Amino acid sequence: MFDQFGLRFSGHPNLKRVLNHEEFIGHPLRKDYAITKGQYCTQTQDLMDEMAPLLTCKHLDMERDNLMLLNLGPSHPASHGTLRTLVALDGEEIKAGVSEIGYLHRGFEKSCENHTYNQIVPYTDRLNYCSALMNNIGFCKAVEEMMGIKLPDRGIFIRVILSELSRIIDHLVCLAAGLLDMGAQTNYWYLFNPRGLAYDFLSRLTGARLTNSFMRIGGMAHDLHAGWEAELESVLRSVESGVDESLRMSEHNRIFIDRTQNVSCVSGERAVNMGWSGPNLRACGVAYDLRFAAPYDYYDTFDFSMVVGSSGDTYDRLMVRFEEIKESLSIIRQAIKRIPQGAVSVADHAVTLPSKSAVYGTIEGAMNQFKLIFEGVKVPKGTHYGATEAANGELGFTIISDGSGTPYRVKVRAPSFIHMASYPKIIEGSQIGDAILTLGSLNIIAGEMDR
Repeated sequence: MFDQFGLRFSGHPNLKRVLNHEEFIGHPLRKDYAITKGQYCTQTQDLMDEMAPLLTCKHLDMERDNLMLLNLGPSHPASHGTLRTLVALDGEEIKAGVSEIGYLHRGFEKSCENHTYNQIVPYTDRLNYCSALMNNIGFCKAVEEMMGIKLPDRGIFIRVILSELSRIIDHLVCLAAGLLDMGAQTNYWYLFNPRGLAYDFLSRLTGARLTNSFMRIGGMAHDLHAGWEAELESVLRSVESGVDESLRMSEHNRIFIDRTQNVSCVSGERAVNMGWSGPNLRACGVAYDLRFAAPYDYYDTFDFSMVVGSSGDTYDRLMVRFEEIKESLSIIRQAIKRIPQGAVSVADHAVTLPSKSAVYGTIEGAMNQFKLIFEGVKVPKGTHYGATEAANGELGFTIISDGSGTPYRVKVRAPSFIHMASYPKIIEGSQIGDAILTLGSLNIIAGEMDR
């Protein structure tokens, strides 16, 4: 609120920038801040404005207690993104920690105010780039709810298939990187090789390998390609085999268990109070999943289970993701059997683009395309919050519309932002190596955190 809008809170102990740097002048989400204005950062901050009060609160003294300050990140292969954590160490034990984010802040929310709704879709890819299509779907779903649009059944089933495939890919990244952090390189390849095959499938379908801008307001760019069922089933079998092999090597492995069990435990109550969602919340024993709590896209008609842990430790956070991959495989296979024929987008040219033959062959089609491209989809005035169960938790978009083809305001509820806020607290009392594994198990994606 202070960083982006300039709202000040009396009595706040340390009102400072979060996403923008300390040299930044002005508040970018205010309407009087020019969208084209950029400001460079030339100085780092030592974070002692946060660390010193924290040490005092814990009755610690740097010299008396012989503590050492250490920076974990932002340029470190185990930091899982461009983020920085300053820790105060007593030997290998972390006594206190504070984090700095914003290194990957690109002004997503400000950019939304200068683009039409469909032009925003490629920006959403760059939020959680490990499961880009889920961001597409989350944003489009929020806009479609504002407009009262319901997709044709084939379009809905395609979104379910691609959402669950994206969830699998995201979990594979988390698990492979987490296992690699503890030296399990063989597991890494068992999990990453199927991920590559999944990207081959998405590349053929969408034309992009990593950041896939495939969704549109009211549907998607086009239908599935010929032969997609056999291709996708091959990917699913590869994922299944890789997960089984990785679990066989790690599930009862003494090193894996000792490094992850009873490490950075979080109770269900504490997780709820911190605003956690997704696999991290369910690992704490809280049975909450938007696909069950507020079903959308026919999720209530699929036969699958909610995976819930018990201890909320690093082990549970990783194992929940292993099991969720299996549930996603089941959902995809059910969707493949049930997917109907028909259109993939709504037949309303005030929302979706006409066919190329209509654009090139009729004046109505050409004008229809021109107005949609230049003016955008007209969304009724109002404010709406739409959320989906993304790979890392509840991904929400608050959209304020003034009735034009460009949103007045867009706010992203990014799960990684909330999970990262709690990270310095839950690693206190841990070893440095444990803190690295904890960060990996939280699966922080800097793109959606910093947006």
